[in-house]
Amino acid sequence: MSLTPPPLTSQPSGVSITGIVISLGVGIAIWLVATFVISRISKRVASGTNFFKKPHFKWVAPALRALDHERRVQRAETIGSLLNSIVGVLVAVITTMYVLQNLDINIAPLLTSVGILGIAIGFGAQQLIRDFLAGIFITIEDQYGIGDVIETSEVVGVVESMGLRITRVRSEDGAIWYLRNGEILRVGNRSQGSYVPVPDVPVAGPDTALSAPATEAKKTEQKAGE
Repeated sequence: MSLTPPPLTSQPSGVSITGIVISLGVGIAIWLVATFVISRISKRVASGTNFFKKPHFKWVAPALRALDHERRVQRAETIGSLLNSIVGVLVAVITTMYVLQNLDINIAPLLTSVGILGIAIGFGAQQLIRDFLAGIFITIEDQYGIGDVIETSEVVGVVESMGLRITRVRSEDGAIWYLRNGEILRVGNRSQGSYVPVPDVPVAGPDTALSAPATEAKKTEQKAGE
């Protein structure tokens, strides 16, 4: 009876170098293409392209109406930067997941931990997220821009700077106000419409209301004395 050693079989490690290289290459290529497209769109919007004025783009006309050059450039840069950040994060997360899979790492527990962490951060940063979302819609809808005179529930003044979280306004008395975008519930833009200043009308107060009957009584007494 001869003892022969069992055949040596190499166990697959599960690591795929080819898959890692392909995942990284595809991720970088998608990021480069997306960045190029966003850059071209931002430049077209900043230069006042007529592409979005076609009939089938009427739905986007309020957000991309003709603006002065500075306003267009500011909005185009803000939106382009925001889109680049979103695309960069998405591509990085998806590429990392594919790379970990090709490294034979079970990403299910990692995804669960990230999900729980994301929920915790979401609950803790609700106001911050609200400010950012409000800033995005303010920019896209062009509710106001730098140099506009706006009126909010807190202040009336000129917009000096605006970001996705904070709007800085200089009031009529020279004070600088920092308004969180999520707290601006309503805003009036005096620079966009045909604003006409309302003349100051004296408001009848309690003293005026009390003095009116006394004045009438004095007039009556004077007539009776005559």
